[in-house]
Amino acid sequence: MPVNLSIKNAPDRVVQRLRERAARHHRSLQGELLAIVEDAVRGPRVLTPEEVRAEVERLKLRTPAESVAMVRRDRDAR
Repeated sequence: MPVNLSIKNAPDRVVQRLRERAARHHRSLQGELLAIVEDAVRGPRVLTPEEVRAEVERLKLRTPAESVAMVRRDRDAR
């Protein structure tokens, strides 16, 4: 059963940025908030080998050291 949620006392600056984001995604403010919440609770996305390869090519990684540095930055950001 769906549940109604609300956010109280949201700062004007935050609300304005949410409205702008919703407009960029062609959503209502409610739709944008739901998309943000859904994304927050979704499990981590598992990349396919093809996606990993495409990302390596996009980043122009050429050596194992570059790959190690990229993985380290990703882990440190968590």
